[in-house]
Amino acid sequence: MKITDVLSKRDRGFSFEFFPPKSIEGKEDFMGVVGTLAARGPVYVSVTYGAGGSTRDRTRNALLWITEETDLAVMSHLTCIGAERAELEDLLGDYKRFGVDNILALRGDPPKDMYDFRPSGEFRYALDLVRFVREVGDFSVAVACYPEGHQESPSLQKDIEYTRMKVDAGADFAITQMFFDNRYYYDFLDRARKAGITVPIFPGIMPVTDFEKIRKFAGFCHATIPPKLEELFAPALGDPEESMKLGVHYAVSQCEDLLGNGVRYLHFYTLNKSDAVLKILDGLSPHFT
Repeated sequence: MKITDVLSKRDRGFSFEFFPPKSIEGKEDFMGVVGTLAARGPVYVSVTYGAGGSTRDRTRNALLWITEETDLAVMSHLTCIGAERAELEDLLGDYKRFGVDNILALRGDPPKDMYDFRPSGEFRYALDLVRFVREVGDFSVAVACYPEGHQESPSLQKDIEYTRMKVDAGADFAITQMFFDNRYYYDFLDRARKAGITVPIFPGIMPVTDFEKIRKFAGFCHATIPPKLEELFAPALGDPEESMKLGVHYAVSQCEDLLGNGVRYLHFYTLNKSDAVLKILDGLSPHFT
């Protein structure tokens, strides 16, 4: 089931991202979370894929479980650093056979400890992967975008140019990296539209329930933690229950602002947990009924 087909029938909605469990033994817990969130009727769900194909088999297993046990539209993340044409053709063929019709085309992170990394080979950038997926199969293709600019982009203007190239190569829609101040999303959307990018751009929402963990993650991907978020969580550090309440409240407010400003689809980074996302959706229920 192509996401583009689902979008044509739904004028608003939300989606969920999961990462594959580390072993087959994790299937029950993984599918428990998927099933719980699937009951809320997402537009689609996606499963992450490690750089260099490091989770290839685990990602494939997770996608297969979802297609076998649910009727959800499913998207696989796919990275291309270090990939060979033949292995990508085989993997995409497998995906088609068991009903994965959607690909999020990513370059992938550089190998660890390679500070002077330079992409090489046939697949150097996500742009190359978008073209390849379009060439070999009938998939709906998404790409990532970065409201604050990708950490390797020399400028915001260049970042938009790179995004435009990926879209022109055949992307149907884009999903943003997490952000915690909606101004970054609105400014990015303005730059994108002025650059002629017309595809839907879904905001990626990361619920903040463990502030220190999210701060570390945000530092890695160069996403700004606004002072108001620091101040909000300062009294709750070390208190999981209070952190959950604060994180849900912040995410609901963030999403309400987005929805009130014309956003129709939200993409949630679940971290394979359902509690916070369910509470956020409860808070947003008037918008999706």
